[in-house]
Amino acid sequence: MSARKAHIVGVGESAYARWGRIGDVTEHALACQSILRAVEDAGLSMDDVDGLASFAEDRNEAVFLAAELGLPRLRFGNMVWTPGGGGGCAAVSNAAMAVETGQAEVVVVYRSLCQGQFFRFGTGGIDASAPVDPAPPTVSQTDSMMISSVGTVMPYGLLMAAAAYALPTRRHMHLYGTTNEQLGSIAVTFREHASRNPRAVMGDRPMTIDDYLASPMIADPHRLFDCCLESDGACAVVVTTAERARDLAKRPVEILASEQGAPKGYAFGHFTNANIPDDLYATGGTEEMANRLWAKAGVGPADVDVAQIYDHFSGCVLLQLEDFGFCKRGEGGPFIESGALAWKGGSLPTNTHGGSLSEAYIHGLNHVVEGVRSLRDESTSPVDGAEVCLVTSAACVPSSALVLGRK
Repeated sequence: MSARKAHIVGVGESAYARWGRIGDVTEHALACQSILRAVEDAGLSMDDVDGLASFAEDRNEAVFLAAELGLPRLRFGNMVWTPGGGGGCAAVSNAAMAVETGQAEVVVVYRSLCQGQFFRFGTGGIDASAPVDPAPPTVSQTDSMMISSVGTVMPYGLLMAAAAYALPTRRHMHLYGTTNEQLGSIAVTFREHASRNPRAVMGDRPMTIDDYLASPMIADPHRLFDCCLESDGACAVVVTTAERARDLAKRPVEILASEQGAPKGYAFGHFTNANIPDDLYATGGTEEMANRLWAKAGVGPADVDVAQIYDHFSGCVLLQLEDFGFCKRGEGGPFIESGALAWKGGSLPTNTHGGSLSEAYIHGLNHVVEGVRSLRDESTSPVDGAEVCLVTSAACVPSSALVLGRK
């Protein structure tokens, strides 16, 4: 193994809270807090850090963080273009590329998200009763290509992610007979995992399948508990070389492989419902990427001991299980119904922290944190002897994924 092979050597988090419940702490302060904790967890100091990376248009720019945190120098500052939660694993991948090519020695990947402090797309903000400005409209560049790209579907009510990603899930149900109870099993299983996690926002709120089925419909077939939390918080991971990792405080976790990208013409995926071939529509759009990932890692689905699968919506978990080859196309529902995702007795213990459905929604970087904890025997739902962990970022948008290995 090359002395520069990338490893994750530290993880850190702020407290997680429901949207708007984090108190007076700013999103920027939470970013700093999670970075400092991750570096401390690695047994390093900020004097060792020379790279910062994030994704999803994180508002906490690397150059300012570097100055405020006292980095001796910033050799690598990177932001992933892959949209939204699709870029979490890609940010770790970019950090790995930086240390493996000598662009930096120690890179911290971070994501801070305080949705209670900023406008959240799809939550309103337009006063329909306000007078219409009589001035003629002007053409200008929007702040977000994503917002402009969904303009064609907005008139039909496609204003939020819960509705956009309900469509491929409903298509899957139509084609393969997937049931509401199978989707509910995902949410109930992850809530049970969260019950052991003191960091989980929903950890003290047990849920049964009856509770799930009684929850209100948000966007058919997505019920309330099919939808990820709206959270405030931050987390971070530290990436460095194998050579440096050998002498640090915690067991290093090797990045066996990483991949990112999208199929041809995919754009913003199912959110815009444009250019998606029919044979991809009832999928997460990540099968091609998954095949590249397995080939690069030298392992396959059968070798995975624990998985942290991006769960912005329960249906997207099901689609990824098929995309990544844990079951055949159309068999995700029965696979889940078998109890495969459960911590105890499951063939693929998944989201052992509770995931975005029950721990917190930090755009999926907390899934990478849990992947590291799973392989360091630090998870609150530990999988005995786990040696290989799959971590994925969002499905149904351009995405990314990691295979992590126990050292």
